[in-house]
Amino acid sequence: MKIMSYHNMSAASVARKIRSGEFSVSDIVRACLECIGNMDGTLNALITREDQKALQRAAFLEKAIASGEDPGPLAGVPVIVKDNMCTRDIRTTCASRILADWRPPYNSTVVEALENAGAVILGKSNMDEFAMGSSTEHSAFGPCRNPWDTERVPGGSSGGSAAAVAAGYVPLALGSDTGGSIRQPASLCGIYGLKPTYGLISRYGLIAFASSLDQIGPFTRNVEDLALALNVLAKPDHRDSTCSRKARPDYLEALETGSLSGKKVGLVKEFRNYRLPPEISASVDRILKILQEAGAIIEEVSLPVTMTSGLGAYYIIAPAEASSNLARYDGVRYGLSAEADDLLSLYLKTRKAGFGSEVKRRILTGTYVLSSGYYDAYYLTAQKVRQIITREFAEAFSRVDTLIMPTSPSPAFRIGELVDDPIQMYMMDVFTLPVNLAGLPGLSLNGGYSAEGLPLGVQMVGPKWGELEILSMAHVIERELGPAPIAPGGVTDEN
Repeated sequence: MKIMSYHNMSAASVARKIRSGEFSVSDIVRACLECIGNMDGTLNALITREDQKALQRAAFLEKAIASGEDPGPLAGVPVIVKDNMCTRDIRTTCASRILADWRPPYNSTVVEALENAGAVILGKSNMDEFAMGSSTEHSAFGPCRNPWDTERVPGGSSGGSAAAVAAGYVPLALGSDTGGSIRQPASLCGIYGLKPTYGLISRYGLIAFASSLDQIGPFTRNVEDLALALNVLAKPDHRDSTCSRKARPDYLEALETGSLSGKKVGLVKEFRNYRLPPEISASVDRILKILQEAGAIIEEVSLPVTMTSGLGAYYIIAPAEASSNLARYDGVRYGLSAEADDLLSLYLKTRKAGFGSEVKRRILTGTYVLSSGYYDAYYLTAQKVRQIITREFAEAFSRVDTLIMPTSPSPAFRIGELVDDPIQMYMMDVFTLPVNLAGLPGLSLNGGYSAEGLPLGVQMVGPKWGELEILSMAHVIERELGPAPIAPGGVTDEN
């Protein structure tokens, strides 16, 4: 079987063809592993490969199919999982030296869900250490590269998962999004990325960065696969107290929408206050035109506090939560442990050797804003701003059904270009992080290309539990633009 015959297909198509017997699971898995072997030396999208376990899993699924069993909606679909989601007996590092050899004794809920649905996990993807970054350069295992231009970043922190889907390794990968870490790399890699409503997908087994902001979601190259992934992943889970118990719809129903007649789309006008490349504004206008032609009504919406103070509030709240969550890495219980003569020296030596510079920066920031004398001035004020942002979004959604703005203020930048400028790096999330502060769903899709041929993402934001709404609008756009293509540096017949 030619690699190309599989790699252009969606996850839904692969599952259907495996059930019909047209493809075998082993053939699909071998094709993926061959592709990874040919390309990942350049892209560095994966930290850990599990070739043997994937082939054993493929053989198990083939026996089940041969005996008449239906393995599930993701029957035989190859999947990559971000390396901050626990996988039993498979190395889970968070791209950090402090967890470089840690193998969890349990699976995260999302990994269980993938396996129960028949998926085959091929490996764990590269990321910014502990999900702290916007470029996947802050990794103890080296930077990941963008398959559209290997001199550029794929975005972060879920850059490895995004690059893997964009390059054609797999049709589906999981990432986590704390302030844009699914949507921003989806934008820079020209694919679909969905951050669900906070509480829709269980975080059990997700190694925490900022617990009130983190959410797991899928990367795909088409809308049907996003809906299919949500059907598999979005389930109540008693092991995660923040996971909602409310009933979930069938997200594939979003594909049935043909007309957007009467739907109101809000254009967030403040994004034009930023100095953006003209192609980014043009990509937003292009998507608005498609929605308008499908019957949607376009209105301007103002989010003044959200768009001016969201960045500052986020970079107080997220580091504060991180400083607390990362206190558990002390060299005593698991992970890296430095040799020391006393307990305090053990803490200091372990954390100095185990954490990278960006993680240390955020721990120090978080500890400072939570310290006595500064808590009220910084952390408490940021939480009040968060409440105002939540109210601004709620007011906007009382008038419109979805919101539109860019995903990222720029296309993919060059590796090393911003790594020593944390403020400019943080600005890469200026349009995405307010969505996390309000706990809302956001989706990034490819809206066009820069003059250099780099993808430009457009972000759709829905009200709480509004995944069906944004999926249906994205599906209308996809009918006009087609699914996301495999990047030019991805799989070809020659690979």
